[in-house]
Amino acid sequence: MSHEISAADVRTLREQTGVGMMDCKNALVESKGSIAEAIEILRKKGIASASKKSSRAAKEGLVSSYIHGEGRVGVLVEVNCETDFVARTEQFKSFVRDIAMHIAAASPQWVASTDVPEDLLMKEKEIAYAQAAGKPAAAMEKIVEGKIRKFCEDQCLLDQAFVKDSSKTVEKLRQELVLALGENIAIRRFSRFVLGTVS
Repeated sequence: MSHEISAADVRTLREQTGVGMMDCKNALVESKGSIAEAIEILRKKGIASASKKSSRAAKEGLVSSYIHGEGRVGVLVEVNCETDFVARTEQFKSFVRDIAMHIAAASPQWVASTDVPEDLLMKEKEIAYAQAAGKPAAAMEKIVEGKIRKFCEDQCLLDQAFVKDSSKTVEKLRQELVLALGENIAIRRFSRFVLGTVS
């Protein structure tokens, strides 16, 4: 008998892995609904190879700029790869341009959630707990967890939905490029300038 796969399970797996909806659904069908086993299945099918490459040194790459709105917003971004050969490919250059354009449009504050200062994260948690006051403990934890995840999706580049294709995150886009090019790709840093403001 086939296991009924709920949309909520597919969404949960997608949030945990950054993998596309159909791949998540297929993995859940294969694992008979077990999210833990589905994650393993996805890792075996290629996500694992993307994360494995992330331990390799990426010291080549490009610094690229993007100017938007007749010079009102400007972005500088550094994206690294392992070899100069890959840095010169059109696929890599296109990715870097897309990331600079995304930063101009989506205005992230940090590259990754691990870059968010701990004191700021604690402040966000305090606010979330205050907003969830009066709810049962288990519900409160879920509410706080959801608010922190939403904060990271709003503020952290890798967690943001990609502006040209909101079905995937910037991190998912990065993973796809890692698998396509066979090298570690790292978005190192960025600066976003808005005319008339001081950061």
